[in-house]
Amino acid sequence: MASLSAVARTAPQLIATATLTVDTHGEGFVEITRHAAQFLEAAGADDGLLLLFMRHTSASLVIQENADPDVRADLGTALRELAPADGPWVHQTEGPDDMPAHIKAMLTGVSLHVPVIGGKLALGTWQGIYVAEHRARPHRREVVLQFLGDTRQSP
Repeated sequence: MASLSAVARTAPQLIATATLTVDTHGEGFVEITRHAAQFLEAAGADDGLLLLFMRHTSASLVIQENADPDVRADLGTALRELAPADGPWVHQTEGPDDMPAHIKAMLTGVSLHVPVIGGKLALGTWQGIYVAEHRARPHRREVVLQFLGDTRQSP
């Protein structure tokens, strides 16, 4: 059984945009939930939608559990098994992890959207937003953040 709550309608009053630069430490996950929340606060966001876009083809964005780090370790293992560095890849311009990184980014995606309610990310209890670095060495990644929605009303 499913039920739908009351539908709230509004016309967007605000479009705010910023670029978040994230330094990774090589393959793995870097949580950016706090940075996304800071962006919403700085933008004066109320109700709307946060869009996130990764400006790279060998890293991605994911929403995953933020309580148990074993989940992220297991996700990394699964991705390495799906696209191993020693696969039969033709494209190896930047090394043996180059093509596997592109495959992992294609599988996990380079964009997310998260509802924003009352200026807060409407994530589940155990959810966090992560940059997934698919390359072996550290990189500097750019994530475009964009909020579309209402502004907070002054008291």
